[in-house]
Amino acid sequence: METSKIKILKFLTSFDIGGTERHVVNLLRGLDRTKFDVSMACLRKQGPFLKDVERLDIPVEEYSLGSFRSRKAIQEQLRCARWIRANGVQIVHTYGFYSNVFGIPAAKLGGASYVIASIRDTLEFPRVQSAVHRFVCRFADAIFVNADVIRDRLIADGYNGAKINVVKNGVDLSRFARKNESGKLRQEFGLYPTAPLIVVLSRLSNVKGVDYFVEAAATVAKRFEDARFLIVGDFKDDPAYKATLKRQAIRLGLGRRVVFAGFRLDVQEILSEATMSVLPCTAGEGLSNAILEAMSVGLPVVATTVGGNPELVADGKTGLLVPPRDPGALANAMSLLLADPQKARAFGAAGKQRVETEFSLQRMVRRTENFYLRALNRDIGVSEKDREMYREAAVEDGGRRYRNIDWPPAQ
Repeated sequence: METSKIKILKFLTSFDIGGTERHVVNLLRGLDRTKFDVSMACLRKQGPFLKDVERLDIPVEEYSLGSFRSRKAIQEQLRCARWIRANGVQIVHTYGFYSNVFGIPAAKLGGASYVIASIRDTLEFPRVQSAVHRFVCRFADAIFVNADVIRDRLIADGYNGAKINVVKNGVDLSRFARKNESGKLRQEFGLYPTAPLIVVLSRLSNVKGVDYFVEAAATVAKRFEDARFLIVGDFKDDPAYKATLKRQAIRLGLGRRVVFAGFRLDVQEILSEATMSVLPCTAGEGLSNAILEAMSVGLPVVATTVGGNPELVADGKTGLLVPPRDPGALANAMSLLLADPQKARAFGAAGKQRVETEFSLQRMVRRTENFYLRALNRDIGVSEKDREMYREAAVEDGGRRYRNIDWPPAQ
């Protein structure tokens, strides 16, 4: 059996706070370093998650370009190809539109044995960008998506379904175990210790629907005077949207009931003091880490029926699903959970159990590792216990979703 490490290059646009970036960092933490020699590449060497990667002693190479239309872009792709060839990289795994468009051609030019593109949302690009992305992804050996809805969308858009593999997100359950409420967060933001705290964890951009949440919060505040609302996230590329949200909160009379916390890395501490988590997105969602993290600490979730949200939230069992762009329905769902704490706790407990069973980080890492090993015809060494888990997963959906990832052949 081949025992040398597989050399992998992972490619991100940047290390800014986002679901894809968090996913990659979690995967890097979990990958078996005795089997995989991992390097990173990016288009912008910036962002809070960069320190996490550096702490893992993973080298990071930057390929800076102003525009894909520039001569420098071609020069940087050629430089990346030379690096791949010089370092004997076997697998290149790119994440997102910009990384896919830059990294896939560079990987092919560099002679990588296997190229994987990741598409992790349902955002719609302009026609030309969509055509370019579809064309470039034809040269990938596999396409990873994190939700069934993304797979179905890509097939409808003309992607090769045989290349598409669903690998759903995973959560580090030890990191997001429910903690005792210390009250530290509430003290920081001047919130009452016993006030119901409704949290939104989201990048502040139009597709996240935070404006609909603020409108719904005004209705909930009239019904539950002690309720408070915490919006965690930012988006430096669109500061005007955040300013608009703040003006909206003032106009609706919410005053200090709404707190804009900006970017935060202490997500687990925030969730441990929350009453419920809300994701009001209107488009573009894949499989939300924010939902998974909330469920992992036992919080009930209110989310819109967008993207992969219904694949996570079992309506009426682990939380409530509402139509997008409907602040009235959003307010009613939040109010229902505030009015019935017993139901909210039951939803939270059911959600936590579902994450532990289906969405652990260990499970996600194992699926990804096994795919990498099989891509190079390596022995994945599946235990009988793991084989049984894969068999159960395949039975759950008729074997469609896990046909490539989780169904190892008999040893």
